[in-house]
Amino acid sequence: MVTAARPPAARLSVRHLGPNWYATVMGTAVVATAGAGLPPHVPGLRAALTAVWALSLLALLVLLGARAAHWAHHRARARAGLLDPATAPFYGCLAMALLAVGGGTLTVGRDLVGLRAAVVVDAVLFTTGTILALAAAVAVPYLMAVRHRVEPGQATPAWLLPLVAPMVSAAVGPRLVPHLPAGQPRATLLLVCVALFGLSLLATGLMLPLVFARLLTGGPLPPALTPTLFLVLGPLGQSTTAVGAFADVAPGVVPEPYGQGFGVLAVLYGVPVMGFALLWFCLAAALVRRARRQGMAFSMTWWSFTFPVGTCVTGAEALGRHTGLWAYAGPAVVLYAVLVAAWGTAVAGTLRGLVSGALLAGPGRARSAPRPVTVRTTSGAVR
Repeated sequence: MVTAARPPAARLSVRHLGPNWYATVMGTAVVATAGAGLPPHVPGLRAALTAVWALSLLALLVLLGARAAHWAHHRARARAGLLDPATAPFYGCLAMALLAVGGGTLTVGRDLVGLRAAVVVDAVLFTTGTILALAAAVAVPYLMAVRHRVEPGQATPAWLLPLVAPMVSAAVGPRLVPHLPAGQPRATLLLVCVALFGLSLLATGLMLPLVFARLLTGGPLPPALTPTLFLVLGPLGQSTTAVGAFADVAPGVVPEPYGQGFGVLAVLYGVPVMGFALLWFCLAAALVRRARRQGMAFSMTWWSFTFPVGTCVTGAEALGRHTGLWAYAGPAVVLYAVLVAAWGTAVAGTLRGLVSGALLAGPGRARSAPRPVTVRTTSGAVR
């Protein structure tokens, strides 16, 4: 019996569209923002980055509509996702998608929409994204403690996602500081971003040992989950980016010696943290290579290779600005090349999965157990 192919409408159903899809927006937006800070000035690069940012904005709008349809038509499944410890952490991706696109609006999107509109768009996305980031940072750990039943051996890097979201706010918020009235408004926004930095840093510091211990005591993650090891780079690169952003805008916004103190913090914090990021990058890459040899196929987890690596690019760029050393500016270029290659691979795999319907298909049905059969033998009936 031949089963008819599913119609396109079924293939593109939003029934199984989870919050992890916002990673496509994050990964696309960071390609634009990270490229804008590179030392070399390549002709035509700015226009290409603006086009990539526009693509991230379009992807965000499409996903917001699709996820709204998911909640409207599949409310029970959407609520079940919040109670699933494997799905709930990805609710932090919505906030990070809004923040990433908003930050890109002021960085490169203003070339397309104008500075005034860019400030308005970024302000709206930053405010909304920050509120959602704080909600995720509280709600997901609460659900893990009260409703989810998780063991230390189940820890995965995805647990970091809701806790990293406020750090993204801390990193992109300082771009709005120069567009506020001088005095209290600018200083208040800067210190709010510093508070978000501390909130996320301490929470991540509590969660990261669980992930590291799980890796060392429980063995490598399953091949399909191995790419999520790159998520650990997110808080490392994003926090370095954040302290660099503080140092960029602090002089004249907060009184001295605090203004210059942020410049000291950017170097004294960023250098050791990026050192650990290099260690983790090598470890994660080795484990991904191992998983690839074991047949790791494309899945949405491959988008973990994009946004976290992009934060390391922006972190290295920040250190390059504040130290003046090519020891950081040079690796930023190399990492950006890795980011673009990873993004292109993830985009190609996602498009193939959408065309085939594999990425939006539900989990395969378990094979039905064979019906009991009565066999007549010489000694009696055997079931």
